[in-house]
Amino acid sequence: MTNSNNIGIVLSFFALWIATYFSVEYQQITGFVIIFLFGILHGANDLRLISKIKNEKSISNYRKILIYYLSFVTTGVILFYLLPELALVIFIIVSAYHFGEQHWNQLSTEKTTTIMSLFQLVYGLFIFALLFFFHQKEVTEIIGEIIHSPINTLHFNYLLWGNGILLAVLSLVMLQKNTIFKNQLPVNLVYLLLFTIIFRNSNLIWAFAIYFIIWHSLPSIKDQICFLYGQYTFLNFVHYFKAAFAYWLLSLTGIALLYLLFRKEALFTALFFSFLAAITFPHVLVIMKMQDRIKEH
Repeated sequence: MTNSNNIGIVLSFFALWIATYFSVEYQQITGFVIIFLFGILHGANDLRLISKIKNEKSISNYRKILIYYLSFVTTGVILFYLLPELALVIFIIVSAYHFGEQHWNQLSTEKTTTIMSLFQLVYGLFIFALLFFFHQKEVTEIIGEIIHSPINTLHFNYLLWGNGILLAVLSLVMLQKNTIFKNQLPVNLVYLLLFTIIFRNSNLIWAFAIYFIIWHSLPSIKDQICFLYGQYTFLNFVHYFKAAFAYWLLSLTGIALLYLLFRKEALFTALFFSFLAAITFPHVLVIMKMQDRIKEH
């Protein structure tokens, strides 16, 4: 168990303790705020990461990368507008793999294998399934707003049990093939227990914020800083923040406009996750390329 994970456990229980003093409304507001501050920030340096990956530093190449990136985000927005069901499924699958990849990115120093990628995907899907299972009513309302159609809550039960069984099977396979996984499995079972406690005892947005920020965004920011600047220090974090500031502020402005235009709670939450999905699609590809580049060295 690393110091970062020890800190993550402490912060998680602290966030859970704070929630006992917050009403559901304040949990949602606070959850959105920290997602805006850190969750959006962890994807705001994608252009710099792409430039580092491709070793392209010229202004013209940077502009070309920006155009491609914005085109990808726009495509995501259009997809959610025209085919919301398909877009939602793609978003969950892509995000699940992204969560699993970040959580288990130390499984190998070599190129990721097919079985490892499948395990990371199923692990991320299990996290989603666990969250959805404990907040079926809220998730049903949000998904209904996104796809403009009601869904059956039984789907969440099938999703949880199906992914749980598949995760157990893949874990047995990984135990035979990966020594790092074998060493990390006990502590990760503790983490899953922790996530279960958090998801069960927190409002949906607050529960998602705890996992998304403490267990995904902050570790991702640390990895990105190490990739960009060689090591994680406070000074390098400042450099990272300065580089990301303009795109971070632009994203926050977009979300603020969504809130001003659509104050209805369920609709805003649906639009927020749709917006988050649109900027997630290219971000996931960037981080995959970054992890591949790290393993090459």
